[in-house]
Amino acid sequence: MRYDMVEQPGDPIDRTVFEVSQYQADDAVVVAVSGEVDMLSAPQLADAIRSAMTAKPPALIVDLSKVEFLASAGMTVLVSAHAEAVPATQFAVVADGPATSRPIKLTGIDSVFPLYSTLDSALSGIAGA
Repeated sequence: MRYDMVEQPGDPIDRTVFEVSQYQADDAVVVAVSGEVDMLSAPQLADAIRSAMTAKPPALIVDLSKVEFLASAGMTVLVSAHAEAVPATQFAVVADGPATSRPIKLTGIDSVFPLYSTLDSALSGIAGA
């Protein structure tokens, strides 16, 4: 007897698919991330941040508000990106909730870069800096 895996109507959609995009908001370049940031997707995040920094923007915000899981590999990318960006580019991270801001705060890396709960507060914080 043979069983084939066939997607059935009503099967759950995989919402953990990693996606990253980049856009301009005020004076900042925003790198928006969704899905899971783990050891497999962290290099893609690093590439996206590096690409955004090539234009030497005044500010770079990594928006993790749609991230469902943030592994240590992703946090390492954020710390490395901050080290590469500053002082030429202001660097900030948007993270709110147990999947993102909690691990950032527990590891203490919220003392490395500014952490905001919303994109609007990050844009305001960077504008006021």
